[in-house]
Amino acid sequence: MKDPISISILELAIIAQDSNAAATFQKTKELAQLADELGYKRFWLAEHHNMAHVASTATVVLIGYIASQTQKIRVGSGGIMLPNHSPLIVAEQFGTLETLYPDRIDLGLGRAPGTDQPTAEAIRKDFFEQAQRFPQNVTKLQDYFSVENATAKVRAFPAEGRNVPIWILGSSMESAALAAAYGLPYAFAGHFAPRQMIQAFEFYRENFQASDTLEKPKIMACVNIVAADTNEEAQFLSTSLYQMFLNLIRNDRKGLQPPLPSLDDIMSEEERFHVDQMTACTFTGSPEQLAKDLKKFIEYAKIDELMVTSPIFDHHLKLKSIQLTKEVINSLNNSL
Repeated sequence: MKDPISISILELAIIAQDSNAAATFQKTKELAQLADELGYKRFWLAEHHNMAHVASTATVVLIGYIASQTQKIRVGSGGIMLPNHSPLIVAEQFGTLETLYPDRIDLGLGRAPGTDQPTAEAIRKDFFEQAQRFPQNVTKLQDYFSVENATAKVRAFPAEGRNVPIWILGSSMESAALAAAYGLPYAFAGHFAPRQMIQAFEFYRENFQASDTLEKPKIMACVNIVAADTNEEAQFLSTSLYQMFLNLIRNDRKGLQPPLPSLDDIMSEEERFHVDQMTACTFTGSPEQLAKDLKKFIEYAKIDELMVTSPIFDHHLKLKSIQLTKEVINSLNNSL
């Protein structure tokens, strides 16, 4: 590590087994307040739909709530699925957030629907056409935020002239190419689709075109982290995460499950293979173990910022994991 690494949180607002959305919102607030207190840089929320156990469907509303309950941490989207929305409406929403919470709002943009095909079509009949128009809609969104748009027939208030950083989010080479061509910061979804991550980062760095908003490449990797006092406890807690991915590939929608002593009895070899592929960018262990593993990863991936998601069943142990993870990053930065 040559430079200090920033650390942020992606909160998926997953509803645990036998819990509900109201309790999940309360836990999300407490997590954000702790992250704010500890000095995390960002707290992002993701857009999902038609998922009974994900509470972040009204992403913009939740971003506003979290921003109102915190003081310094940047709050934003990881991300807003742009093909679901009119760029004008997104600009108005995030312009409003930036007006209410100056210099604290981020706008991460994704191309995927954040749901299944029937729901995507229910959200917007021309979703797939808009997905193909993603680059043009990013440009349109940038135009709405610009002061130059003051002479246009269609203007976005109060977005016009507001500085809302736009990030391109993705899990493929296509997103890397777009971020590089537009000179925008790039965040990769390594927490569930890590296969092309290093290749995408290399392409983004090599093809980056400086823009008015960014002079040099800026890279964030999102990974899973489960931290505990011991490796054994962390491994135990991480079984909730692996069950979540197992249920995903089975299309068996459930709330976040409590941890298990072993996964061997509930997962076939083929399922284990697919789960391992999706969770290859998962870091589990004690602070000492995480310090070694994260240092290697940060140096290898050459990232500027680490974003972590920690699907841990017990809320208090999740808060502890977030605290231990921040201590690990502090120690790595202090050793520079």
